[in-house]
Amino acid sequence: SHGSCHSPAGFLVYTQTLNPPRPGSAVDQELVVTSTFGTLLSVVYVIGVSGNIYTLVVMCHSIRFATSMYISIINLALADLLYLSTIPFIVSTYFLKDWYFGDVGCRILLSLDLLTMHASIFTLTVMCTERYLAVTKPLDTVRRSKSYRKALAWGVWILSVLLTVPMMVMVTQTTQKAPNGGMKRMCAPTWAPLAYKVYLTVLFGTSIMAPGFIIGYLYIRLARTYLESQRNVVISKGSKRSPKQKVLIMIFTIVLVFWACFLPFWIWQLLPLYHSKPLSLPSQTHTCINYLVASLTYSNSCINPFLYTLLTKNYREYLKNRHRSFYRSGRPVCTLGANLRRPATSTTSTLRRW
Repeated sequence: SHGSCHSPAGFLVYTQTLNPPRPGSAVDQELVVTSTFGTLLSVVYVIGVSGNIYTLVVMCHSIRFATSMYISIINLALADLLYLSTIPFIVSTYFLKDWYFGDVGCRILLSLDLLTMHASIFTLTVMCTERYLAVTKPLDTVRRSKSYRKALAWGVWILSVLLTVPMMVMVTQTTQKAPNGGMKRMCAPTWAPLAYKVYLTVLFGTSIMAPGFIIGYLYIRLARTYLESQRNVVISKGSKRSPKQKVLIMIFTIVLVFWACFLPFWIWQLLPLYHSKPLSLPSQTHTCINYLVASLTYSNSCINPFLYTLLTKNYREYLKNRHRSFYRSGRPVCTLGANLRRPATSTTSTLRRW
């Protein structure tokens, strides 16, 4: 079976076309594909949930510092956990070939796809913006309060919820007659095709295009600032990357992994909406692509905890270096969580103190 309509990853699973009965060999082949997909997602679920819970436990012990980095990582781990929580419903739906979770289940589970996807990329955009401001305006960054950081985190989730509301309102459970004479339940959107096309296009813009433009712009500016600073400094410590560079690289790596996992999914969703002729693919191929792009999006939440661990390690190394540099300079050290920076007199010193 393949998707009867196109939307976030869950829709690939929750909405299925009612195909006529197949010969035994085709049924066996479909069972193999479904079993492989179910096993893969189950492994992703166990690893992803364990890794993200571990991340939350570690971060909650560090939250007393209340740095923007720790708050952002907690946001990302929460989004991953929420997204992974839909896997049991997906696996059971594919094996049972029916929807058993009612109209409320349709609205909640499909909305979680969008909510967590936007919460993740918006949080990553905030992280990149804060790293950029820490380089270019270190004094402004240090003045930001704990309440400001928490308000920013809440803002990310509120904006994500607002973008998700149309999906929650316009999706419902429907019942259709199956080829074997029985009734089959599924989730389906209730709006007109044009409205649905516009909505998905907006979501593509808010989850991929706009964050991509902002993050790309910020990293180009950071790279230029760094290259300019290198012209005015003699590198005496070899080519080993500093902790601050490692933090930037790790954040960008998390962003790239997000794009690698979600871009194929979005291409697969938008292609039939903008392609004038229906895609002439065999049903089995269509199903396999659905499985593949869905697995990619879920694998993102499985990979992330490993990246968060590396990011946290590099960030702690950076904070320790900052802590030591203030002691060596003879200046008072307030708190580690304040992400302290002293006034910079040049581009080079600014870059060194973010």
